[in-house]
Amino acid sequence: MVLDMEAVEPLVEDALAEDIGSGDITTDNIFDTDQKGAAEIIARQAGVVAGLPLVFAVFKKLDPEIECNFSVSEGEKVTTDTVLAEVSGRVRPLLSGERTALNFLQQMSAIATKTSAFVEKASPYNVKILDTRKTVPGLRLLAKYAVKMGGGYNHRFGLYDAALIKDNHIIAAGSIKSAVLMLKNKLPAKTTIEVETETLKEVREALDAGADIIMLDNMSIETMKEAVSLVNSKALLEASGGITLATVEKVAETGVDYISVGELTNSVHALDISIEW
Repeated sequence: MVLDMEAVEPLVEDALAEDIGSGDITTDNIFDTDQKGAAEIIARQAGVVAGLPLVFAVFKKLDPEIECNFSVSEGEKVTTDTVLAEVSGRVRPLLSGERTALNFLQQMSAIATKTSAFVEKASPYNVKILDTRKTVPGLRLLAKYAVKMGGGYNHRFGLYDAALIKDNHIIAAGSIKSAVLMLKNKLPAKTTIEVETETLKEVREALDAGADIIMLDNMSIETMKEAVSLVNSKALLEASGGITLATVEKVAETGVDYISVGELTNSVHALDISIEW
């Protein structure tokens, strides 16, 4: 996945405006306009790097003449104390932009690192790890990009690019069958339709209705195994709901095709990355 830098530019502008506001009163009153300096960006803990294009974008937005020389690649696993990049140029924009650059880099690297851990656990079972829509509003593009850098896959980006019938849709429509038929009658023939289910009865109903993907929501391991046997490869199966790094391998063993994990993007701890002058 290539990051759409045109779409990212407004995010960088908003982040810098939020932090710098009317001006960096500390930096601007200590350093002369043309004073030069250099610094290294260092990963203080092991992880998967994501967000280097944002670092470049932040500093270049403040001063096009700043140099950013990266020592690693996006999606690369690094060890503790790895130098990720060297930045050099005018001190004022470097200091004013460092926090914003680190905020992007730390958060995105944290998502990529957590995703990589889930992918590693599930890899022996040919299961794809998916993200969800549980992202910080306005930053979904960056979160889903970071998931890809960690080896995961993107579920739908929003309500507009995939049909997913959830419990409230089913209640409002009257049944799974009714909801699926409504979509099949109105959407293009090749549109993939997914249905969220909580019981084996609902799994059977979704299968009979012609769902392409059936989500097994908050089911026990034994119930998932039964669902896999029931469906018998007639639809794809996605396990979802409260799956953690401690449980993901057991879920993968059931034979599902996908595992969606909300915590990839909604509860990560920033990777420890610093800028040292």
